[in-house]
Amino acid sequence: MGVVQAQRGQDLNLLAGQLYFGADAARVRTLLGSCVGIALWHPRKRLGGMCHFLLPERARSPDTPRDARFGIEAIELLLQAIEQSGTLPRDYNAFLYGGADTMPDKVGVKFNVGERNIELGWGQIEAHGFTLHEVDVGDNVPRTVTLDYASGEVSMRRGQPTTGNQPIPVPTARPDTWASKHS
Repeated sequence: MGVVQAQRGQDLNLLAGQLYFGADAARVRTLLGSCVGIALWHPRKRLGGMCHFLLPERARSPDTPRDARFGIEAIELLLQAIEQSGTLPRDYNAFLYGGADTMPDKVGVKFNVGERNIELGWGQIEAHGFTLHEVDVGDNVPRTVTLDYASGEVSMRRGQPTTGNQPIPVPTARPDTWASKHS
């Protein structure tokens, strides 16, 4: 669920819970809040993709189809596409964005969705041997991420901070180290 196809030269706008992998799109773009986006780019094959997941994971029985709304399953779907393309995860540059704190402090309830999404994304990039190229996560700002297939460039633009929030510190270390400091 959530896998998007593209026609050659098409610009795609991924919504939450969607992913794209291939070489046909001209550009893939998404807007992130507490969700996390991972962009992948294979510089020699000019092949790549992006996922935009809402939550880190869910309890899933083996006969339930994978759903790109969940980070662990979105990564599994990307890995399946990578395998089908005859390439290896280690040959991809990975870009990790999002995980903003979008809940105003005055609400009084924190679910830490952004933090949990960051930890899952970072851990999966490391676990599968992708080359982490760029990270911009946490804080309280939305981000627009674009993967341009003509140039192979992944660009990220920060929006305006959400009001009433204290920013989440931007991690500078591995997720397990970062999580232990902020638990």
